[in-house]
Amino acid sequence: MTDAIRVLLVDDQQLVRYGFSLVLEAEPTLIVVGEAGDGEAAVDAAVRLRPDVVLMDVRMPGIGGIEATRRITSLVPDTRVLVLTTFDLDEYAFGGLQAGASGFLLKDTRPADLVAAITAVHHGDAVVSPRITAKLIEVAAPHLAAVVAPEPATLLSTLTARESEVFRLIGLGATNGEIAEELHLSESTVKAHVGRVLFKQGLRDRVEAVILAYRLGIVGR
Repeated sequence: MTDAIRVLLVDDQQLVRYGFSLVLEAEPTLIVVGEAGDGEAAVDAAVRLRPDVVLMDVRMPGIGGIEATRRITSLVPDTRVLVLTTFDLDEYAFGGLQAGASGFLLKDTRPADLVAAITAVHHGDAVVSPRITAKLIEVAAPHLAAVVAPEPATLLSTLTARESEVFRLIGLGATNGEIAEELHLSESTVKAHVGRVLFKQGLRDRVEAVILAYRLGIVGR
């Protein structure tokens, strides 16, 4: 299917890859184009296959998921990486933020939510599981010190009222479609607002926007 989202599965456990493959191949909008059992193989496969989305495990032999993510986002910038991790998170998992990952999900995420996350990431949204948002803020926020200016009021004053609304909803983890529904806007209009919010705040992507929203108190912890 030419319109299907092309997915590369990366995990050092074959049984885990098999389980994800069964879930994804059952969806007509998704197709698994390859698998890899370690970081080096993941980079090679991403360069060769040019998938739309990579499901990336964190802890693997060799270079590991974080370094593999860094290399993939550098070598294949159109490919989006979705990091899969366990509930016992540490800063290695959040290293994916600096490596260019587009989101974080727990491995026990429901199949429907996994499919929705892949679709959202493919369409330019970032995905952060609500269950790990607090830890994301706690562990990854210090890495954004250079991004965040010392005066939050100055940062927020650059946004229009509509952009501020969009920023708040980004902070809550809403996708473009959900923001469009909430604010009664078209998705293309929302996408434009999101782009301006990221530009004005000096942020690379929506994951950084989620963290900044928490740090500034736009959304609660």
